[in-house]
Amino acid sequence: MNPESVLDIALEGVLITAKLAAPLLLTALAVGFGISLLQSITQIQEVTLSFVPKALAVATALVVSGNWMISEAVAFTNTMFERIPGLLSGG
Repeated sequence: MNPESVLDIALEGVLITAKLAAPLLLTALAVGFGISLLQSITQIQEVTLSFVPKALAVATALVVSGNWMISEAVAFTNTMFERIPGLLSGG
């Protein structure tokens, strides 16, 4: 196992992590921004007001994109298992 293959696997791991986290994080960001904007317009400064809509939006995003996320994770895992013989033989 050479350093290039280790770096390649690490890079693929970071990319798949970012790809899987993006829908949930972007949804939370958008809803949080919308609630913050609404709070600043109406001057309602309640901290707990943003929690419930954000939690519901993230749960909805997880339901919508969950199948895709699982298939991406399974494909990545299968790719890593297929690479094991080549990594052990030094190739």
